[in-house]
Amino acid sequence: MTVADRDTTEAVTAPRRSMVPADSALPDVLPTDRINAKGVMARPWRDELRRIPTARNAVTVVAAVAQTYGVVVAAAVVNTWWAWLAAFVLMGRGHALLNILGHEAAHRLLFPNRRVNDVVGRWVLGFATFQPFGTYRRSHFAHHRDEMGPDEPDLSLYNGYPISKASWHRKLRRDATGQSGYKNIRALVSAARRKAPEALQILVVQLVLLGVSIAVQRPLAYVVWLGSWLTLWKVSNRLRAIAEHGGMERSPDRRRTTHVIRQSRLARFCMVPYNTGWHLAHHADMGVPWRNLPRFHDELVAAGWVTPELEYPSYRAFWKACSAG
Repeated sequence: MTVADRDTTEAVTAPRRSMVPADSALPDVLPTDRINAKGVMARPWRDELRRIPTARNAVTVVAAVAQTYGVVVAAAVVNTWWAWLAAFVLMGRGHALLNILGHEAAHRLLFPNRRVNDVVGRWVLGFATFQPFGTYRRSHFAHHRDEMGPDEPDLSLYNGYPISKASWHRKLRRDATGQSGYKNIRALVSAARRKAPEALQILVVQLVLLGVSIAVQRPLAYVVWLGSWLTLWKVSNRLRAIAEHGGMERSPDRRRTTHVIRQSRLARFCMVPYNTGWHLAHHADMGVPWRNLPRFHDELVAAGWVTPELEYPSYRAFWKACSAG
């Protein structure tokens, strides 16, 4: 039996507890005078929440790029073992910064000019962190159209929770040791051999980064960039993704498809930057830019649609619940 088969078998045979909220936690309070029956703000409040702040987002992108590349550049300048180790750890966050802003661009919410939005999303954010921007956009929109449905691109990632601790630890171990990331790289190379445009573009960006690191006589810089993506970022990405939809079900009620987890400063710094942790609000209205998701979440709470019973007090509490099957 393979590891994947063992994980699947345990998910089926382990004692099952639903992670879907009970009906008592899902009061039928919509519509209100501010929120319609689907959980979307009514006008004129919707127009205000959906406004994209171009200048502020430009500063955010520049700051994210400066932070991400900056830690590697700083390690290259200092060039000691502890500097490279610090850069490796911080790059786990760096890939999260680029990836989450790439997600925002995939939703066309980073810049109102679509050409600018997509160029930045592809060449500045996505390709540097191995995100095939166009492919990701198509699959991610399928995810939003019918979460946990038959066309859900990440159904295998979200399905079957809670799972046993042994299965949970195996998944994280595969991520932390680079096995999951290696499969992604292998698929990327295979796509490039078939001359898939985005795969070739990603490889070009990665070769440029590698070439620059060699040219300045600091090849460790690219090793840190790639190694952190293969390990720390893959762990972080799984932890975040499961906290968004793990163990939920297909439903027109987004409260049954998406978890609510209280946001701490540490979590927002390390794993869920740019308000991506307010994920139920994002799924209730995916046209709301990241800066306004906390405001929108507060509106859903004030309406009584998001109740205290839905909220996990921390990510740690959620991960404990999802690995207690």
